[in-house]
Amino acid sequence: MPKLGREFYNRNTLIVAQELLGKYLVRGTAAGPLAVRITETEGYVGPVDKACHAYGYKRTKRTETLFAPPGTAYLYLIYGMYTCLNLVTEAAGEPCAVLLRAGEARLGGEAMAQNRFGRGQGDFTPYQRKHFLNGPGKLCRALALTPAFDGLDLTGDTLYVTDSLADVGAPPWPGDERVGTIHTGPRIGIDYAEEATAFPWRFWL
Repeated sequence: MPKLGREFYNRNTLIVAQELLGKYLVRGTAAGPLAVRITETEGYVGPVDKACHAYGYKRTKRTETLFAPPGTAYLYLIYGMYTCLNLVTEAAGEPCAVLLRAGEARLGGEAMAQNRFGRGQGDFTPYQRKHFLNGPGKLCRALALTPAFDGLDLTGDTLYVTDSLADVGAPPWPGDERVGTIHTGPRIGIDYAEEATAFPWRFWL
C-alpha cells in the first residue's frame, strides 16, 4: 500500500505541516482501516520554539520521541486525559513535529463515531456532528489512539499517512482533490510560550 515515506517527513517542519493538509491519516485495525482527511495542523520547531516540549533541545523521558527519526509518531496526554498525535519531522536529533489538530471522517466513520460518542453518525446531535473531529484529542479518541502508540513507525501498517483513498481500497471522496486555500494563524493553547505565541504556524483548510 502506498504511504508517505520517511523522506516526506525529513524536511522543514512548516512545509510538512502545510503539505499534510488534504492527505489521509489511516489507522489500521482488525476490522478494517479507518481514514481521516487532515484539515488542520500545527508546526513545532524545538530548537527555537518555546511552545515545543523540547525547546532548546530539552531532552526528558516525555520528549525523547521528538528526537527520533522523521516519520515517528509522538503521542502524549494533555490535561491528564486527552491524547495528542504529532508526526516527527526533520533529521533525527532535531526535536520537531507536526501536531494533527483536526480532520474529516472518510473511511470507518461509524467505528469512529462509536469511539467518540458511543452512537452511530445518524444519531449524532447537531453539537456532536459539529465537534466530531475538530480537535487533536477528539481525533485521537475517534481513532482509538493512546500514548501507548508513542514511538510508532509511521511507515508501517498500524498508522500512516497516504495521498489517496485509493491507497486503502476506497473510492475517491467528491471534492477532496481540491485542497483550496491554506489559511495560517497563531497556534492554539500556548499562552505560556512568550514570543512563540504569535508565530503563524497553524495551518488549516
